[in-house]
Amino acid sequence: MESVAPLTGEYEFEIWDHTSEPMEGDVIVPFAYEEWLCREIGKGSINQGVHIWRHRQGAVLGQRDFRLPQAGAAMRELADQGWSVAVRISGGAFVPLDEGVVNVSLLLPNPEGRMEHLADFQRMVQLLKNTLLVWGLPAEAGEINGAYCPGEYDVAVRGRKFCGIAQRRQLRASAVQAFINVEGSGERLAGIAQRFYETASGGSSELDYPKIERAKTASLSELAADSDMTVGAFVHGLKQRLITLGGTVSAPPAAPESELQTLVRSLRERYAAGSE
Repeated sequence: MESVAPLTGEYEFEIWDHTSEPMEGDVIVPFAYEEWLCREIGKGSINQGVHIWRHRQGAVLGQRDFRLPQAGAAMRELADQGWSVAVRISGGAFVPLDEGVVNVSLLLPNPEGRMEHLADFQRMVQLLKNTLLVWGLPAEAGEINGAYCPGEYDVAVRGRKFCGIAQRRQLRASAVQAFINVEGSGERLAGIAQRFYETASGGSSELDYPKIERAKTASLSELAADSDMTVGAFVHGLKQRLITLGGTVSAPPAAPESELQTLVRSLRERYAAGSE
């Protein structure tokens, strides 16, 4: 039994799975969708839930990344290589997404506006730790120096990071968002992040940005090399764990297209100058 419940209330929640095929196109769309989900959860229009998704060739910056002197050039460089580039409004730093990366978001009501960000991070960590016990992987939380998107709630196995966690708070709801490197090469993804910072910093080592060591990042398939760790197996294991905690697999709610596009434009317009 977990020491921290993964969700709030009476532990009944929905599980929304978008992982059967990676999303493509504008990577800001799933973030806009989760903005809409949080608004509806905050209003009580839909239940709290867990959103699981993937995206092919999406590069997501943190707000501090966007303020680096050559961020616009680094964003254009990625776009020229076929990446969809965006700046998220949740915390964290640069993250490259591909079909081997599973994104998991706990979307929680917070009607009283309580500041419980540490407990929310711990909910995600505990969920991942218990899910990975099936594969015998001893996941632990704590910042991994040299990993990309570093933070206090990095999740790693034997000192190699496979997951980063960020949070987005609205007035009456919040999202705890994790990227989880399930398949592929962690070092390849770290190299993409490293190249971004080389360009965005203008080559200066004096600026405040993550100094990346590629070997500090791995995928779960690399960490569990003798097991059947795949995206499909991980998502199945995660969903089974969530079901035991009161979750119900449901069709993802459909956001009205006009509302979704308004949110997409709003998120894009905040950082339009860097992508021109």
